[in-house]
Amino acid sequence: MSTNPATPAKPSMRDSLVAAAFALFLERGYEQTTVDDIVRTAGVGRRSFFRYFPSKEDVVFPDHEQSLADMTEFLAASADTDDPLVRVCDATRLVMRMYAENPTFSVQRYRLTREVTGLRTYELSVVWRYEKIIGDYLRTRFAGRRDGTLRANVVAAAVVAAHNHALRHWLRSGGQGDPLAEVDRALEFVRETWSSDAPSPVEADEDVVVVITKRSTPMWRVVREVESSLGEG
Repeated sequence: MSTNPATPAKPSMRDSLVAAAFALFLERGYEQTTVDDIVRTAGVGRRSFFRYFPSKEDVVFPDHEQSLADMTEFLAASADTDDPLVRVCDATRLVMRMYAENPTFSVQRYRLTREVTGLRTYELSVVWRYEKIIGDYLRTRFAGRRDGTLRANVVAAAVVAAHNHALRHWLRSGGQGDPLAEVDRALEFVRETWSSDAPSPVEADEDVVVVITKRSTPMWRVVREVESSLGEG
């Protein structure tokens, strides 16, 4: 008794539009491809395109809206006992997994964005949105610290920079190797640098001496006053 092989699932209209768009971008170039060209190749109408993508730029980044939503949900589900730095690093891995799911597409997109200035600008706006999500979360978690806002902003920027460093290295290699291992190494550097156990310069327990003196006072006398204040005289 023979059985028929399972019929492959038909791509969704959204996936069909993305596939059609990239086939044309690779064949004709991004600037030379219109939305009409894309819908004609996909066999759908213009209304169907704009139901999924507000613009031609959006079809180049079809997965980022969902990735941003996943990151937001992941951070919102954090417990008060979670280490915030570990949590944002784990959230960043979700983005790398999105790229790693389809290496061919990710590499094609990378090469396309390197060629088209408008796409690089669009990509930077997406990166800023990831950084804002991380920064908003960290500002809430660090609200009790004197340096909370500063630390949140700097850590958010560092986490995004580490992720992008690993991502670019992987994409430039043509998608070779393990991108998750790459990003783990980069994020470990951030964790070691910004561990919540390490005091910040603002909160470090350091001696501060203020000396008020006349401008004409000799420097040797100023030094002596400082040493005396510190008990080193």
